[in-house]
Amino acid sequence: MADEESLNVNEELNPKLRHKGKHDKPKPWDDPSIDHWKIEKFDPSWNETGLLEVSSFSTLFPQYREKYLQECWPIVKGALKEHGIACELNLVEGSMTVSTTMKTKDPYIIVKARDLIKLLSRSVPAPQAVKILNDEMQCDIIKIGSMVRNKDRFVKRRQYLVGPNSSTLKALEILTGCYILVQGNTVAAMGSFKGLKQVRRIVEDCIQNKMHPLHHIKILMLKRELAKNPALASENWDRFLPQFKKKNVKQKKVKTKEKKPYTPFPPPQPPSKIDQQLESGEYFLSDKKKLAKQWEEKQVKQAEKVAETKKKREAAFVPPEEPKTHNQDVSTMDKDDVTAMASSLKKKAKEFRKQKSIDKIDAEEFIAGPSKPSKKKSKSYR
Repeated sequence: MADEESLNVNEELNPKLRHKGKHDKPKPWDDPSIDHWKIEKFDPSWNETGLLEVSSFSTLFPQYREKYLQECWPIVKGALKEHGIACELNLVEGSMTVSTTMKTKDPYIIVKARDLIKLLSRSVPAPQAVKILNDEMQCDIIKIGSMVRNKDRFVKRRQYLVGPNSSTLKALEILTGCYILVQGNTVAAMGSFKGLKQVRRIVEDCIQNKMHPLHHIKILMLKRELAKNPALASENWDRFLPQFKKKNVKQKKVKTKEKKPYTPFPPPQPPSKIDQQLESGEYFLSDKKKLAKQWEEKQVKQAEKVAETKKKREAAFVPPEEPKTHNQDVSTMDKDDVTAMASSLKKKAKEFRKQKSIDKIDAEEFIAGPSKPSKKKSKSYR
C-alpha cells in the first residue's frame, strides 16, 4: 500500500507529457504578425487548372434600362473578360446572363459577376457597378417596397432618406463610406461589410419610422470623433451618444359602427307615398282642395322666411352694449359702500337714543307716595 501511495505522489509531481496528434502540429498561419482579416488579391497561380463545371446566373431588367445597357455593354463585357467571364445581353427576353469559361481561375468571381448584373438592373451606372469586381467591394440590395402598406406614407419616408437636394444621402455616403442609390422599391448600396451593415440599419429604421436618418448621421459623426481618442477605445460609448425618444403622434380614431343584432327576418318595407296619403286622408281629397292645401303650406313657409329676414335686418340696427370701464365699476362700488355705511350709522344712532331714554327714567315716579305741592302758583280769585 505504501508503494502505491508513493507512486501516485511521484505521478502528481512529475505529470507525463501528452503526445501531440496530427492536428496539434504547429501551422504556418498561426503567426501573430499575419492579419487574418485582410483580403488578399486572388493569384491565378492558386488555381491553374481552372473550373471543372460551368456556372451561370441571369437576371431580368426593366424596359427603361434597355437603351442604357446597349450603350454601356462593351464596358461591362471588357471588365468581365479580364476575369474570364462570358456575358450576354438578351433584348428579346429582357435579361442579362453571366457564365464561367475555361479561362476562369477565380471561383468566387462568378458571384461578383452576378452582383454586377443585379446592380445594372437596379439603375446603378456601369462605371460604378464595375467596381464590384474588386475584392474589397461588396454590395447589398435592400427591398423597401413591402415595409409600408400605404403608398403616400412610403413615398414620404423614402424622401426622408434622400433629403433636400440629396443632402441626406450624400452625408450618409461620406460617413458610411458606401455608394447609395435609392431607386423605386429598392436601395442599392456598395462598400465594405461594416458600411453596408450601417446602411441597412439606417434604411430600415427610416422606412419603418423608428428613427430619422438625421439622428443616425449625428450618432455616426460622434462615433467618428470618439474613435480618434485612443483613451476611449476600450470604453462604452453609450454615455456620449444621444438618446432619441420617439414621440407618439396622435392619430385619427377610426369610427367603428356598432353591430346590430342579427335577425333572420328582413326589415319592414317603408310606406310608399300613396300609403302616406291614405293615412292622412289626403288621397280622397279633390284636386281643388289639394291645390288649396298646397297654397296654404306655401304661404306659411313664406311667412316664416319673411319673419327670419326681418329679424336679420333689425339685428343690424340694434345698438351694441357699451363696455363697462374699470372706473365706472369702482364708482358704483364706492356708492354702494357709502349708502351701506350711512344706513348702518343711522341704525346705530337710533339704538343709542333708545338706550339713553331708558337710562333717564326715575324709579320714584312709578312709586306711590305723598303728592308734592306743585310749584305753580295757584290763581287767586278775587
